[in-house]
Amino acid sequence: MKALQALQNEPIPERSPQNGESGKDMDDDKDANKSEISLVFEIALKRNMPVSFEVVKESGPPHMKSFVTRVSVGEFSAEGEGNSKKLSKKRAATTVLQELKKLPPLPVVEKPKLFFKKRPKTIVKAGPEYGQGMNPISRLAQIQQAKKEKEPDYVLLSERGMPRRREFVMQVKVGNEVATGTGPNKKIAKKNAAEAMLLQLGYKASTNLQDQLEK
Repeated sequence: MKALQALQNEPIPERSPQNGESGKDMDDDKDANKSEISLVFEIALKRNMPVSFEVVKESGPPHMKSFVTRVSVGEFSAEGEGNSKKLSKKRAATTVLQELKKLPPLPVVEKPKLFFKKRPKTIVKAGPEYGQGMNPISRLAQIQQAKKEKEPDYVLLSERGMPRRREFVMQVKVGNEVATGTGPNKKIAKKNAAEAMLLQLGYKASTNLQDQLEK
């Protein structure tokens, strides 16, 4: 009770490493949580050294087997013996670890800072003649991308006529503008709708009149 009364008036000391442990001892404790085999692989990876474990000997009756495992880490090698492959592997790792820990510490290499040049944004000026000769559907989509606006929205309005003489009506919407196109199939109707929209927006025809006459 007297001791407690005396301690109550004392400031609480900062926590320090127990049992006189140093920082290095604490690092060793961290390593102690890892298996010897894991530590061997970890050191080998840091030093770019190949690792191999091999059972080189197996002897004794079935109920009292004895195994010898050899571990090679770069130019270092060691053997371990045990009544199971796992134990012999662990003992071999423990032995070679003692040698690996004698190696000088690796130099601290600072990673070079990577600088990336920002690529200049390509600004496409979509003039009235932009994309002439292209498919109207692709041309309209590219013009919208260049203007950083929403892509064209296509909707099939109707499908009429006899089976062999079908006519499709396709509508395209770009912002507040709406245009339609017709054709014997959906693909051509969509293409004609895109062409109509291009003309409506003030762009020149995708193909020259002479080309259309030749076709």
